[in-house]
Amino acid sequence: MSKYLVIGGQVIDPANHIDAKLDVLIEDDRIAVTGKSLANKKVAAGAEVIDASGKIVTPGLVDMHVHLRDPGRADEETIESGLHAAARGGFTSIACMPNTDPVTDAASVIEYIKHQARDTGFGNVYPIGAVTQGLAGERLSEMGDLTKAGAVAFSDDGKCVMNAQLMRRALEYSSIWNKPIISHAEEADLARGGQINEGYWSTILGLKGISPAAEEVIVARDIILAKLTGGRLHIAHLSTAGSLELVRKAKEQGINVTCEVTPHHLILTDENLQGYDTNFKVKPPLRTKEDVEALRQGLRDGVIDVIASDHAPHARHEKEMEFDYAPFGLIGLETTFGLILTEIVDKGIISLNEAIAKMSINPSKILEIPKGNIGVGNVADLAIIDTNALLEVDPSKLESRSSNTPYGGWMLKGVVTDIFSAGNPVIRDGVFVKGKKMKSFSGVFI
Repeated sequence: MSKYLVIGGQVIDPANHIDAKLDVLIEDDRIAVTGKSLANKKVAAGAEVIDASGKIVTPGLVDMHVHLRDPGRADEETIESGLHAAARGGFTSIACMPNTDPVTDAASVIEYIKHQARDTGFGNVYPIGAVTQGLAGERLSEMGDLTKAGAVAFSDDGKCVMNAQLMRRALEYSSIWNKPIISHAEEADLARGGQINEGYWSTILGLKGISPAAEEVIVARDIILAKLTGGRLHIAHLSTAGSLELVRKAKEQGINVTCEVTPHHLILTDENLQGYDTNFKVKPPLRTKEDVEALRQGLRDGVIDVIASDHAPHARHEKEMEFDYAPFGLIGLETTFGLILTEIVDKGIISLNEAIAKMSINPSKILEIPKGNIGVGNVADLAIIDTNALLEVDPSKLESRSSNTPYGGWMLKGVVTDIFSAGNPVIRDGVFVKGKKMKSFSGVFI
């Protein structure tokens, strides 16, 4: 029996409304006991003690929007390297998007992802199945087969399901298995050829713009379809004030819709593109200061449910192309928590407790996975984070196989010192545990 006692830390567990200095006892793969002064009690006899004084102890964070590129582009990311990057950022569970090669539109691909994740032993990977076969937007995937294989949601992320009738059917059929449809809201004709947000900076920089309407038209359409069908709709990477207002009104009407926002859409704006740095080229594009402020208000008042990285690795030679030809996307697993702590929590936008909820229990509820909770009896996925420590972002030292981050040189607060996944140490004192074969996790895949 493995036994670890985490003492002296500030336990922040929004799922159980806990924000207090407590000790946490891990036995095998479970949280056995939480309480005060456990080191002096018989229950903790024989446990290896980990001093978390001056640090926070949280559920292992959950990122519901990650691109792993595996299968297909192991040069950009593998499941193993993605899980390493996740652990370094405090995440023990990630949900991966289906735009792989081959596309995650068959049970065999889901089985491959699950097998690779189990072999690494560094965390939990929850596959998201494709809405349409081959992401072609023409025929629905076999949602039942994908659900049985382990898909936790469906999305054509990277592409929008442009056929409204097909999107309607997707919402209807996914309801049979109570799975959310994750919408990449982008009207293709309005966005075609666009590189950055349409507005002042697209004009000054001579780059074709993408109108906010491209997002808002689809958000409005999908909300209407969710109301019609009663299906579960989740809006990925919300980026405009108009989209936020549409979601706000939908929630007020009781429509079953949730949404997420990325750190880059909360912190950066289209003004950051003045240097034509393709690491700032993302989709949806960075918007205006007014949009950023609106999204921050959406965090404050709870309209935005989740903070997700939209981790999108790309090979260096691809990002070093001319701006028009470079792919969209940036990596974010290792910087998301630090960015939110430094730029959002410390600036009083939301509390640390609220931020952790949006990166743990909230995405877990949407995906209906048993994570984001370190109550007694739950699987021991937890993170110990020094929220006062500073770390400079060095793209060359990231765990990801790609380095397309715009945050090189930024000083971020929040250093992950320890990670446990199903009771197994993954990171101890800031160093990855090497040479240990982690046991298979129970209850990870649904």
